Amino acid sequence: MKNTLGFLLLVAASFGLISGAMAADEARYGKQKVVYHVNYYDAKAQTAALRNIQNHINAVGAENLDLKVVLHGNGVSLLMEPDTLEGTKMKEANANEQMQARISGLKNQGVAFNICANTLKGRKVPMDALYDTSEADIVPSGVAEVAYLQGLGYSYVKP
Repeated sequence: MKNTLGFLLLVAASFGLISGAMAADEARYGKQKVVYHVNYYDAKAQTAALRNIQNHINAVGAENLDLKVVLHGNGVSLLMEPDTLEGTKMKEANANEQMQARISGLKNQGVAFNICANTLKGRKVPMDALYDTSEADIVPSGVAEVAYLQGLGYSYVKP
């Protein structure tokens, strides 16, 4: 009985330490504005970038984070569905079911994906080729958007 009570106290203390550490992390990082910049084809690197974003959310808390992902050039492939390459000037389309699930999960936590209009026009990518994208997600220029957001105080991350 004494060992059981001691074990329960140890478990309770561990949970207290874990939740205390999580609260300390959120207090440590405070509110953040961040822009992630993606302009590469590599699906593995794109997946890693999305994993970095999820880790960022986990550390700071979605409620403390204003996070945007700016895609231009080859990075637009992150949102292109695999069967939409024909007729475009893109070499890859990486938004398979697993990538779509990651994207949806991030969007549900408040992450915005901004897509370069110059890339869409220049590479002949129609809006309906992009996973879960609306006109509101399109920005005039990807690189100009990154600079604009930095001017507004967003921290720049290039995963």
